[in-house]
Amino acid sequence: MAIIRSFRDLRAYQQARSEASNVFEATKTFPKEEKFSMTDQIRRSSRAVKSMIAEAWGHRRYPAAFVSKLTDALGEANETQSWLDDALDCGYLSIAQHRDFDAAWQSIGGMIANMILKADDFCQSAR
Repeated sequence: MAIIRSFRDLRAYQQARSEASNVFEATKTFPKEEKFSMTDQIRRSSRAVKSMIAEAWGHRRYPAAFVSKLTDALGEANETQSWLDDALDCGYLSIAQHRDFDAAWQSIGGMIANMILKADDFCQSAR
């Protein structure tokens, strides 16, 4: 396994960053009337995931804080999936687009959940 020196080395961060960018691109096609409701919210929640992973990394000297931030990141990933459901229901995403997005965010959520389960492993290196 590769040595993790920074939050940027975490696969969960890398994938969340990539998918947040994909969400941003997809939402460029959403109707203007959705700007302050769906578009801004899905962009915010998708970007928050990577930010909270980075923040968790900075808190890993304190296992409870590390887990708390990762739990928040998992919540934001789930919120992103919920907004993607809304985008599908409104016809802003195709079924194929939604399927691909949903699979990616499910994978990110799984990585975050695994980090929570293995919090001690991550936190030991910070002590």
